[in-house]
Amino acid sequence: MNESDAHKRYEFKRRLEELRSKKGRGTELISLYIPHDKQISDVVAQLRDEHGQAANIKSKLTRTNVQSALESLMARLRYIPKAPQSGIVLFTGAVDVGSNKTDLQSYTVEPPEPLVSYKYHCDSAFYLDTLEDMLTDKMTYGLLVLDRREATVGLLKGKRIEAMDHMTSSVPGKQRKGGQSAHRFQQLRLIAIHDFYKRIGDAASKIFLSVDHKNLEAILIGGPSPTKEEFLDGEFLHHELQKKILGLFDTSYTDESGLSELVDNASDALSDLDVVKEKNYIDRFLKELVSDSGLAAYGEDEVRKNLQLGSVEVLLMSEELRRERFDTQCTQCNDVSAVTVIRQPGEESPELAPCKKCGAMVKATDSVDVVDELSSLADQMSTQIEFISTDFEEGAQLMNAFGGIAAVLRYKTGFK
Repeated sequence: MNESDAHKRYEFKRRLEELRSKKGRGTELISLYIPHDKQISDVVAQLRDEHGQAANIKSKLTRTNVQSALESLMARLRYIPKAPQSGIVLFTGAVDVGSNKTDLQSYTVEPPEPLVSYKYHCDSAFYLDTLEDMLTDKMTYGLLVLDRREATVGLLKGKRIEAMDHMTSSVPGKQRKGGQSAHRFQQLRLIAIHDFYKRIGDAASKIFLSVDHKNLEAILIGGPSPTKEEFLDGEFLHHELQKKILGLFDTSYTDESGLSELVDNASDALSDLDVVKEKNYIDRFLKELVSDSGLAAYGEDEVRKNLQLGSVEVLLMSEELRRERFDTQCTQCNDVSAVTVIRQPGEESPELAPCKKCGAMVKATDSVDVVDELSSLADQMSTQIEFISTDFEEGAQLMNAFGGIAAVLRYKTGFK
């Protein structure tokens, strides 16, 4: 995913969060999904029909709000002779803005993937399932770690590792009990190992076959030697899945933590995956940080200063970063300052702290999304920008431990 695509994904995700925060009263919010091949005239005809049926709504306020939303949609469709190639989604309705008031609000979204079907939906919230599904990475990898004691089956969906099943064996240890011949004991042990491998294969096959075939990219198998080699040679997975095995990788663990270890150790084979690239960027930042080389920076102020100087090689920002920077002026002493606040989805006007000099109220004179601001600075300085998901451990660490903003520097600057 290139910088432009990653930024578009961030903007799309932020737009969906804003839409998700909008609430109506009753079924007054309308969502309209129009694919490219849908005739706009047919859509308008349905909206006219819905407008007529809305006249039967008993509540005068609800009737007025629904009809107003439908009229707004029909007016907007006059300027859309044909839906774009990927389709278009229109949201309109009387949004509850507090204090027992509503406001007719309208939004337009061009989906990142083509819409498959037409949908008209009325509810107290906008219908977003179709768009949210587009944020989900469809490509999936099957994960299996095993030894003779236990096995764990999981899936790598996009950037998220999900443990699906865990099994333990009844394979006896290498020390035989008294009264058994060494040969008999070894036979029983081999049978128990084979039965455990078969149980693993059946469980893993069931999970991997439940994934849409075209979305299951490959299967990774991890564990100590010779266990994983025995499992592969025995062909215990379903015959269709055997062809999807990408390779065998050494892992020390075979519980849930072994799934993450497997993905890490298979990083060379998975080098094109976004999750592996993002892990590598975070690893590089952390190595510079602990080496005390001075080539790592984190936190909004420190990174901004380095960006302005042009010293940032790679800018790392969390996909979950939601901050807005306000230019402010004191209403009493006219002191000018800037402040960053965490912006909640749908929040209209966040409360600003009083003036640091005199304690009077401040007013906002301008504002900018912090991600947009830092991205613009990075573009001016030819700095590489990487958006990092929180779906994996290192990405969550960037958000939780470093405030969602970090950088790898070209040279040491000493800003703190």
